[in-house]
Amino acid sequence: MFGSDRNPARDAGRVSTAGMVLLPIQFTWPYGGDDVSISGSFNGWTELVRMSQVEGCPNVFKAVCAVPHGSHEYKFFVDGEWRHDEQQPHRNGEYGIVNTFDTLPVPAEVSQHQIPAVILNQTIPRISEEDLRASRYQISAFLAAHTVYELLPESGKVVALAVDLPVKQAFHILAEQGIPVAPLWDFYKGKFVGVISASDFILILRQLGNHGSTLTEEELETHTISAWKEGKARRNGQVDGHGRPIPRHLIFAGPGDNLKDVALKFLQNGVATIPVIHSSLEDGSFPQLLHLASLSGILKCVCRYFKHCSGSFPMLQLPIYAIPLGTWVPRIGESSSRSFAMLRPTSSLSSALNMLVQARVSSIPIVNDNDSLLDIYSRSDITALAKGRVYTHNLNEMTVYQALQLGQDSNSPYEPRTQRFQMCLHTDTLLKVMEQLANPGVRRLVIVEAGSNRVEGIISLSDVFRFLLG
Repeated sequence: MFGSDRNPARDAGRVSTAGMVLLPIQFTWPYGGDDVSISGSFNGWTELVRMSQVEGCPNVFKAVCAVPHGSHEYKFFVDGEWRHDEQQPHRNGEYGIVNTFDTLPVPAEVSQHQIPAVILNQTIPRISEEDLRASRYQISAFLAAHTVYELLPESGKVVALAVDLPVKQAFHILAEQGIPVAPLWDFYKGKFVGVISASDFILILRQLGNHGSTLTEEELETHTISAWKEGKARRNGQVDGHGRPIPRHLIFAGPGDNLKDVALKFLQNGVATIPVIHSSLEDGSFPQLLHLASLSGILKCVCRYFKHCSGSFPMLQLPIYAIPLGTWVPRIGESSSRSFAMLRPTSSLSSALNMLVQARVSSIPIVNDNDSLLDIYSRSDITALAKGRVYTHNLNEMTVYQALQLGQDSNSPYEPRTQRFQMCLHTDTLLKVMEQLANPGVRRLVIVEAGSNRVEGIISLSDVFRFLLG
């Protein structure tokens, strides 16, 4: 420690930051005091920045300083004495023992073509690599310490379908129940063997629309779910050496599984729903279907736990444009590493179904000629097509606008259903976006420009969990 005659905040010359990109960095002094300040190489050691006491934590002081990118030294001035934090990186410097840190460069994933042009000239907030690791560790530890039991509602209804049910009847049931997916029960095997979802209906509609289809509308009346699944396996080449379909293993979770493992199961398998199944017997016989788990349910648990202490997690306060998160609309002349699909109201239903399959997304924004958001077309809209017997129509002749009308009262005019999709701004914090995505049925958020509602990007539940779990 050096004496008062070597005052770094007095001796050093001011560093010019003109033209630099300044990154807001949060500093913490957790060891108490009455009057705490900070200074460092980021402000040329010429200014003492007063630190504020954290409410409810009398020994913790915090301050946010604008820092240029690079390597920096800093010290704390506590009750008239220069001190360093021994728990943080430190070294011997010109002013004795000083703490050190490096600001994170903008990750390669967040190249400028992924950031909307309207914010390219704005300061990009960042946090230290240490804070980022610490926040991810805390969230990962929370998920590992909590189980699927916490996702189970006090009461509710779960619909399962028999595998020998005709395909047409199955989709009418899904439409009537207002659900996009249902587990499949095999009475002969005495267990759940898979799920049927909107994705299956998409494939069936596309197959019916193809010339030379092997499946006719009449066959939908008698064609069972199991027969359809076997046929799909054969078409995809999923057969053994004797030409028999290879059964796919059911992706499921038990009520005692931890939430981190289940979240990773969602990401690794690319599924939207995982059945929660319990059996009191060791051989797994007589299984009980308890719930259909989703990433939104897991995210709701995270938000509920971290919401009231989010101030201690700088990562949650970052605006989404400063995070490698989601898919952004590429600017003219630039390419994007991830496909971004949009539809017009006059786009054909066939093109919408193809986009859902090819882009492997849950929903697609519907925009006007100015790329302003009007509505979305999602996989949950697919089962509504059963009501209108769309499989009897030419999918190239039906528009997305007409398809959306099938999900509404036929006696009322079509209106965009803003309650079915949610929007956010690129300046919204990660925590705010997480809270929106935690709402039931919301799997993607459309990022729009304030005022014009022009689409700037998309953030999905999977995007958020890939970022949180690192």
